[in-house]
Amino acid sequence: MNNPFVNLLVRWMVLALGVVLSATLVPGIHYDTAGTLAVVVILLSFLNAVLKPLMVLFTLPFIVLSLGVGVWLINAVLFYFVGKLVDGFHVAGFGSALLGALVVSVTNLILTQMLKRAAVPPPASRGPRGDGKRDDVIDI
Repeated sequence: MNNPFVNLLVRWMVLALGVVLSATLVPGIHYDTAGTLAVVVILLSFLNAVLKPLMVLFTLPFIVLSLGVGVWLINAVLFYFVGKLVDGFHVAGFGSALLGALVVSVTNLILTQMLKRAAVPPPASRGPRGDGKRDDVIDI
């Protein structure tokens, strides 16, 4: 996927699936309409791109000392914040935001790895010159 627009759409779809799964699995998280879901996905991706790096920078010692658990807390804060900003997307409390952020993160991890494996072409059986012979010499 070399097209940046397609890459962005795929990332939004993965995030949307994560939010839908968190609304399905975690009590205290729900959304009203598909339009609300689209707004949540766009706002969450914007906050992940703009606000999350700043939060990671300022909490870096805590993230290092907690072996990365701090990033999960930052994701939960952003998830809770989006729940307060968007009408129709409800996050009951910070505990629900913690579980929702965990579901979104695990969904993102699994689907991203699956999509990366699907996008990698199989290794070529021909040499670098394309003539079918092995080429063990390094060309300079």
